[in-house]
Amino acid sequence: MDYVIDCEKISKSYGNISALRDINLKLEKGSFLAIFGPNGAGKTTLLKILSHLIKPTSGTVKINGILLHDEDGEIRKNIGVVSHNSFLYNNLTSYENLEFYGKMYNIPDLKNRIAEVIDEVGLTARMHDPVRTFSRGMMQRLSIARVLMPDPSIIYLDEPYTGLDQHAAMKLRDILKNLKKGDRTIIMITHNIERGLEVCTHVAIQVMGRIAYFEKIENVDRDKFESKYFNTVGKEHY
Repeated sequence: MDYVIDCEKISKSYGNISALRDINLKLEKGSFLAIFGPNGAGKTTLLKILSHLIKPTSGTVKINGILLHDEDGEIRKNIGVVSHNSFLYNNLTSYENLEFYGKMYNIPDLKNRIAEVIDEVGLTARMHDPVRTFSRGMMQRLSIARVLMPDPSIIYLDEPYTGLDQHAAMKLRDILKNLKKGDRTIIMITHNIERGLEVCTHVAIQVMGRIAYFEKIENVDRDKFESKYFNTVGKEHY
């Protein structure tokens, strides 16, 4: 079977501290993995390795069958990352921000592409407003639009629900549901169990640098998952 993301025994150490320990992870095209876990579990470190931002201490990572350390930069162009940093310019408008990144990626028919992605995240009415006037939720949605500009086949989201009120969280949920349509492969880190289970096709619990639980969503009892989470974290973390 061909996997879009294929990790074999990924470990990452910083001196005597082990951030990741023998992570094995395989995802097919179109998968949406929600990773839950306490702070310090190594979730962001895993995303950085999968994004080719840092190298593992040991183990291998393949993206679309290509070893990350062998690739020439083409793979990274197909990966979009929504992190804690929005990478938006506050004094520019939504349109100007997306235009800037579109030119950076040499995106053809740029005007229409901007209109497409800004509509996808529901910000058409605010297209020409400065980003400094945006709420946290709107900033997050524009960050997703920025990531979507080059139409990546893989998207990583690091705690996208942080700081959002209920209304903004519901809008983000709808955007994420739309993102998973088609062939995109998505990994999302979140502490929000309810929201994560709403959109994912696979679920994982990461504790102390290990994937302690991994399952397809159809095999997960959603009513009992929170107890499963705390039992798993408790056994591994304390």
